Amino acid sequence: MVDYKSYIEMNANVRFGKPTIIGTRITVFDILSWLANGMTTDEIVEDFPELNETQIKACLAYAADREHKIQIAS
Repeated sequence: MVDYKSYIEMNANVRFGKPTIIGTRITVFDILSWLANGMTTDEIVEDFPELNETQIKACLAYAADREHKIQIAS
């Protein structure tokens, strides 16, 4: 699994503190939405060349970790 903490940050001054890819204004939500709507990793990278496959996988790892934490807290 990708260590998402190396690729994702939350900064109150960027996109209202939502988790973003470090060095961009692209949120984890943006990437997950694109994937959910059928975009491939290659299509995302083509549209947003500042991203790479590992960063996209980091978003999936982040989402999986959040889901796991929600289940534990319940």
